[in-house]
Amino acid sequence: MRSDPMVPEHVNPIEWHQAVGIARQSCARFFRDGGTARDAMRAFGAETGTADTKNAADWGKAVEAIALVLCAKPEKRAA
Repeated sequence: MRSDPMVPEHVNPIEWHQAVGIARQSCARFFRDGGTARDAMRAFGAETGTADTKNAADWGKAVEAIALVLCAKPEKRAA
């Protein structure tokens, strides 16, 4: 069992912390440019929740969702 509950079990902790840093930086740029957390998540292909709830995605959830996308294993491609 890990001491950091934020790091998913299937992800290397070093990779996770790097991905969180990149996600935070990306979210900061979206915020600076007037975007929403939902826009940031959509740009990375992360789940944005239900469309009818206005604040379904906050910035903390966006950072975690983007980090998960960055840590995802690449899909196998057919030759």
